[in-house]
Parts: sequence; C-alpha cells; structure tokens
Amino acid sequence: MDAFRITGGTRLSGRIRVDGSKNAALPEMAAALMAQTPVQLRGLPQLSDIDNMVTLMTELGCEIERDGEDVRIVNSGNGSWHARYEIVKTMRASICVLGPLLARYGKARVAMPGGCAIGDRPVDLHLRGMEALGATVELDGGDIVVEAKRLKGATVFLGGPFGSTVLGTANVMCAATHAEGVTVIESAACEPEIMDLADMLNRMGASITGAGTPRITIRGKGSLQGCDHRVMPDRIVAGTIAIASAITNGDVIIDDFPYDHLLAVIDRLNATGVRVHREDEAQPASRCTVKVTSDRRLEPVLFTTQPYPGFPTDLQAQMMTLLCFADGNSIVTEKIFPDRFLHVSELVRMGAKVYRQGGTVVVQGVQRLVGAPVMASDLRGSASLVLAGLAAEGETTVSRIYHLDRGYCHLETQLNSLGAQIERFDPDATVAASEDKIKSTSY
Repeated sequence: MDAFRITGGTRLSGRIRVDGSKNAALPEMAAALMAQTPVQLRGLPQLSDIDNMVTLMTELGCEIERDGEDVRIVNSGNGSWHARYEIVKTMRASICVLGPLLARYGKARVAMPGGCAIGDRPVDLHLRGMEALGATVELDGGDIVVEAKRLKGATVFLGGPFGSTVLGTANVMCAATHAEGVTVIESAACEPEIMDLADMLNRMGASITGAGTPRITIRGKGSLQGCDHRVMPDRIVAGTIAIASAITNGDVIIDDFPYDHLLAVIDRLNATGVRVHREDEAQPASRCTVKVTSDRRLEPVLFTTQPYPGFPTDLQAQMMTLLCFADGNSIVTEKIFPDRFLHVSELVRMGAKVYRQGGTVVVQGVQRLVGAPVMASDLRGSASLVLAGLAAEGETTVSRIYHLDRGYCHLETQLNSLGAQIERFDPDATVAASEDKIKSTSY
C-alpha cells in the first residue's frame, strides 16, 4: 500500500484547476445504462472509483472507450443485470446502478455495497423508493434483488433520520423516467450532483423538474437516448484545495471553482479569516476562478454539517484540521455521520488538542502541529491528514492512502505544483530494500 511522506512548512502558491466531480460522475455513468444510443461524458476525474465503475459497467454489458477525462458508453441492452459483490464491495456508490438496471431490464440484482468505515449508511430508502414504484424487493445471499413487470409513477418520500439520500434520490429519479405516469419525490436530496444528473437525464429525453429542491417531479418517458454531457466540478476537491491554501497561509488561484455550491463553506472560511475572492464576476458562479488567501491569525468558529446547502460532511475533517490553528476554541458538530471522527486520534498524534463527545468535537487551537506517522481510515479523513502534514513542522507519513485515491486525482502532484513537498512511496518496498541491504553487508 502506498503512503505519503510530507515535509511541512511550505507556503502554497500558484494556479490549479478543479477536477470533475466523482459524486456526480458515478450516477451519471450508471444512468448511461438506460440510453438506447451512445453517451459521451466529459471531464471525468481519473480516480480508482471511476476505474471500478468502468469495470462494473463493462461487466454489465457496456462498451466503454476512454480518452483521458472523456468516456464514451454504449449499452447494447443485452447485458447482465447482476452487479456482483466482487466489484461492488470496492465502492458504496455502485448502488447507483440499481435504478437504471430496473428501468432498462425490469429487474436488477445488486450486491450490498461497501465503502468507507464512517458509520451506518443503510440502503432502506433506496428500496422503499423502488417498492413505491411497483417493484418487489428481496435479499438473497447478500444481494438486493428488485423486479417489476411494470413501473408506475407514485409519490415517494425519501426523508431519513439524517436527512435525505443523494444516491437514493438518483436511483428513484432514474427508475421513474421509465415509470408510467408522474412520480413525485418528496424530501429529495438537493445536492448539486442531483441537479447535474437531472440535467443529463433531460438531455437524454427525460422530463424532470424541481431538481435542487426538496420536491422533484418526473414524467415517465419510456426509452431514453444518448447525450453529450460535461460533469460538474468537484465541490469537495475545490473545498479541500481552498483549505490547503488557507492552512499554509498560501496564495492560490483556483479555476473551475463551484462557488455557488460552496456558500456554506465559504461563509465559515470567511469567519475564520480566509478570503475566497471571485476573480471575474462575469463567469458563471458554478464554474469560476477564485483566489484564496488568509489572515495570519485565524479566528475560531462553530459549524454543523447538514444536507445541502448546509456545510457538507465531506469537508468536516478538512475544516477541523484548519481550526487546529485558530486562536481559540472551535466547535464542530457532525449531523450526517455521527461516527465520522476517525481522523481525530491521528490529529492528536500530531499535537492537536481535539476533544470528542458523541457527535460534537471541541478544537482548541494550538501554535503548531508536529509531523508524525499517521494512518488514514477513510477518504476525507485522509485528506485532512495530508493538510495537517502540509502545515506541520517536520516530516509526516500518511499511510493507507488508497482511501485518498478514491476521491482525489493524484493529489500529491496537484499540491506539489503549488509548492508542496509530498512524496508517494511504497513502505513495504522500502522495508524490503533495507532488509536486502542489511543482508548484503552482513558476514
């Protein structure tokens, strides 16, 4: 397993572009299963999760051509409708093929998904939505099996104990495009990724209104055609880069920055003393250029993770790391995944003063963090440890960065282009080389 060796203390500066959104690309790739003609997706990030999705789509019978960040998907309609555990276990988002498979073939068999260990993320809302549209649902050998001779429009409520479900909304929205009549999703996820998927489906011939609001209306159309669609910028990558600039007291220009999708984050950054300034007001707010700078003295803040448009849970760990350097006590409350604090103990190893009580963490600002060996346990937590390493004194080693590779495209290369000092290496190979050297010099 690869690891990062980070030499901290370098101020980031320069210019960088935000990659396409993984969380938008995966359900959009799945939606191509419903198209009668080829689908062209542009601007996909080159990530392990995208690679895994390509593998899954190929096994489901699609022909896929990749050209850098662009992917062309052709589904013959004669493919498999079984998403096997061997592939699905690598990423939770593979559940997003459930709705498209049911729409295209009238049946789907999808293994229960895997993903990061950040707490319970049940799929019951997905299944409730399929049942509301007239499908039968059962579990067989760890697989979800859904089947419907005919899907019928219905009113589907997708509210859950921690808010709505993004992938559940995507699944119901896709399946409803093939349902007879009108489907209304109440308490739908409002995330920009859902708006981007709805835009793509409408380009394919669907009739969807209300995406981005808690009520989405879908008028069933039957068959869908292919389209040419550019994936939206990744708001979590954008936020991570902005915080990387802030935590190093940097001066970074970020292109393709989804400003209007990060208003809650920008609000908290401003309160901390970080400035995110739009360079050209004529550019669309969903894909603009910003400059990120910060005060030398950071203010403590309070924030709570919430469903969009609130502060995103996927930036909680990164923001917490920044607040380790604030002059005072900050309070972080996690309302989406209450157990999403695996990074806390690792930050403490680096000298942070972070105290957890249930779903709330108190961050007492310190003058400095000190480099140390730390271990990543989930995707966004690993990003927070990289940020800590950038600002820490001395050398930090972040192990198990395969988590990071699921959501960030060569993050070390991107940050190094801004002046960071990050080296990717294989600890096992390093140990083996050292042992060989010892053996060759021994008598």
